[in-house]
Amino acid sequence: MVLYKNRYRVESSRLKDWDYSSSGYYYLTICTRDRICYFGDVVNGKMVLSPTGEAVYQCWQEIPKHFSFVRLDGFIIMPNHVHGIIIIDKTHVETQNLASLRYENDMDSQKPNEPQNKFGPQSKNIASIIRGFKIGVTKFAKKQKIPFGWQPRFYDHIVRDEKDLNRIRQYMVNNPTIWKKDDLYQQG
Repeated sequence: MVLYKNRYRVESSRLKDWDYSSSGYYYLTICTRDRICYFGDVVNGKMVLSPTGEAVYQCWQEIPKHFSFVRLDGFIIMPNHVHGIIIIDKTHVETQNLASLRYENDMDSQKPNEPQNKFGPQSKNIASIIRGFKIGVTKFAKKQKIPFGWQPRFYDHIVRDEKDLNRIRQYMVNNPTIWKKDDLYQQG
């Protein structure tokens, strides 16, 4: 018997057969619920953070304290979303898998990524990192009695090479200056 006849199944936006706990560079976009502008405003092409936006900044900076295998790269807070690059570096931790963009001196030595267990533990991966980040910001908002919510999912892009990485970094730098043309633009 097929439960719900696949009627309520939500397809994953994640890359099939990719191990999101493996070493690599991951570009992420995390949006607020209904794209409400909780994090501040863009004024004269620069982002001015609200108290919730400041909490987003603080929680993002603290990610490596909670996940020792994570380093942070480019990051930008926009009024209703966050873009950031997270580097998972398990070369000295516990993974055997190889992933996306390696490090500058190892760009050409990529190998296919083969997950070990499709249904294995879901900790120490991108989803658990983002879950912890979202929890931190949500706790701040609740404590301050600020109505706030996250979009349930997040968008990811596995960075494939240095050209891709530089394009993403430049996009984040320019994002406030093109805010009104952004697909995620909502008037605050």
